[in-house]
Amino acid sequence: MTTTRQVGLVGVGLMGHGIASSLLRAGHQVCFLEHSGNQPVDDLLSAGATALSSGCDVAQSADVVILCVTGSPQVEAVLFEPNGVLAGLKPGSVIVDCSTALPSSTEKVAARVASAGGRFMDAAMTRTPKEAAEGRLNLIVGAPTKLFDETLPLLQAFAENIAHAGEVGAGHTLKLLHNFVSLGFSAVLAEATAASRKAGISDAALLEVLGAGGGGGVVLERLRPYITDNDPSGFRFTVANASKDLGYYHAMTNELGVERGVAGAIHALYTSIDDSTLAVPELIGVLEQRRQ
Repeated sequence: MTTTRQVGLVGVGLMGHGIASSLLRAGHQVCFLEHSGNQPVDDLLSAGATALSSGCDVAQSADVVILCVTGSPQVEAVLFEPNGVLAGLKPGSVIVDCSTALPSSTEKVAARVASAGGRFMDAAMTRTPKEAAEGRLNLIVGAPTKLFDETLPLLQAFAENIAHAGEVGAGHTLKLLHNFVSLGFSAVLAEATAASRKAGISDAALLEVLGAGGGGGVVLERLRPYITDNDPSGFRFTVANASKDLGYYHAMTNELGVERGVAGAIHALYTSIDDSTLAVPELIGVLEQRRQ
């Protein structure tokens, strides 16, 4: 790989904006798709990024195209719609899908990209917009070893921990497993916190006991600001996104034919929340109001 790459980005939302800024800091040339769902991009433009009006234009201007959109329907749309990314894909170009997607869709997408002369890898993200802005995301990559090794220096421009999970689709599979565990822990801790408050236990005592025991870990620390100060910013992930990811997990495990009873209960909890714009920590407040 050359030191500087021509990188196109589709999806400059909370995570994609951080990826773009990290790539620019690392010296890469960046273009991105103009879209109403983007975060403010004046800082990216000032740093040298270029805004383009179609996925086709983005692909024609880049040798690596990073997708950072909501899920499988959006991935398929930006790639395959008229004037989409595939229409402008140059031979040998790489598509890096950082979205959270269904592995079965990912495998079909990869096949179509290969038929068009491109190369595909899934590189699902974990962590938050804060780490994205700092260039410290975690990536779970599904790709042939040769492509992974070739692309690794570019990925290191915006990610701190990069795991090669296996072939195409493995990254998205492990991401859904990860999010099931993370959102499941969040649901358990939210219910426990609501019950603790109902029982008259102080939040400080609850956090001390959980933190020193079986409840300690990353998820508890993300919920801690909400428990102590009613601040949900430690886990800026909406109930809507949680419900979507758990729905993907349900579909994946259905295809695999494995047990998903616990996942069903967790999914039911998230989908029962009326306001899907709430952040995950705000489950605690919702559960406190139930069964009064």
